[in-house]
Amino acid sequence: MPLRVLRAGYGSPSRQDQFPDPHALDARAGLPRAIELLDGRRIAVLTGAGVSTPSGIPDYRGPDATPRTPMTYQEFMSSVSNRRHYWARNQYGWHFVADAEPTAAHTAIARLEAAGHVDGVITQNIDRLHQKAGTVDVVDLHGTYAWVLCTACGSRFPREQVSRYLDELNPGFYDGMASAQDIEYSPDADATVEDTAGFRVWDCPVCQGVLKPDVVFFGENAPAEKVARSRRIVQRADVLLVAGSSLTVNSGRRFVRQAARSQTPVVIVNHGVTGGDALATVKVDAPVDRFLTELARNLGA
Repeated sequence: MPLRVLRAGYGSPSRQDQFPDPHALDARAGLPRAIELLDGRRIAVLTGAGVSTPSGIPDYRGPDATPRTPMTYQEFMSSVSNRRHYWARNQYGWHFVADAEPTAAHTAIARLEAAGHVDGVITQNIDRLHQKAGTVDVVDLHGTYAWVLCTACGSRFPREQVSRYLDELNPGFYDGMASAQDIEYSPDADATVEDTAGFRVWDCPVCQGVLKPDVVFFGENAPAEKVARSRRIVQRADVLLVAGSSLTVNSGRRFVRQAARSQTPVVIVNHGVTGGDALATVKVDAPVDRFLTELARNLGA
């Protein structure tokens, strides 16, 4: 698997002066303010791509993100050729996400949960690195790379099983490709495989329906039961900690609005501006992994 990964995302920011956020506290000033709000309180945590970037998984909208145009759910379902293109790239790229290791940010959150500070984690990431780090109460809001779903009958299959079948259907397909070290990946495991015309896809063995990774595509909504569970985590918390999310889309921003409506303090730690800054009690622009490590140490985790 790759030793070097090119950064990729879904659109670079139009204003580079948003990095760092000129209106946020830095790590030195922000840490005591965050500790003041978080110490001794039940913390709900919302995480985004920024907690996973030190593991090699690129973010979506960071200052170095490469603009990308992801396939939407509607495009995926509309034609066999689109699904062939998607699966050929995903089959090559999913191992990259699966082999990633937790960062210091994931470890810090797991320690905070074990010490009784964190009362639930909502993540927008599909990499399952929170679980690898040992966090127990995690809502994978956008699904996970580890499962494949039939869009017709709802059957679910382990990704390892689907991957084996795809390899059997496409022997030698990736022979002669460029070195894996030079392949560009994105956070949803999409890899830049250019020639995908001959790739064969695998249909549901139960009903012959269309299979898709059990993740939320652009153009899809997060499952209602996961949204409801996430809302309960925020509702019972004394404070919401947002880490490494730009809060650009409503999927995560809705929980910041929920906390603000109930007058629950919101602490946001991110590199660059976010879509929830106006509602933040404290906003810190700092490297997320180092900040959370210091936070856990100061809270006695």
